[in-house]
Amino acid sequence: MKLILLAALAVAMPALAQETPAPQTTPQTTDATAPDPAGGYQPAQPAMSGPPTPGVKPTFVQAPPPDQAFPAPPPLAHYPICKRGQFDNCLERNSPK
Repeated sequence: MKLILLAALAVAMPALAQETPAPQTTPQTTDATAPDPAGGYQPAQPAMSGPPTPGVKPTFVQAPPPDQAFPAPPPLAHYPICKRGQFDNCLERNSPK
């Protein structure tokens, strides 16, 4: 009896997983206070579109330094006091301004 119940649950679980709605995404902004994008700093396209053709030598280019590749965001005009659990884009209490 338990075996039949487990088999029925195993068959029903993929159907339950398919019916759950996808999580809602928020529109991305270019504001300095916006969090990092969901994909991180992953490139939008792959480095190579397919296997290299025989006889062609690959060229290697040195990557730019980190401060050029990932520039710091511009500073905010005003930083509010941090709330409980907030650590970004705010000032701690008793910190010099």
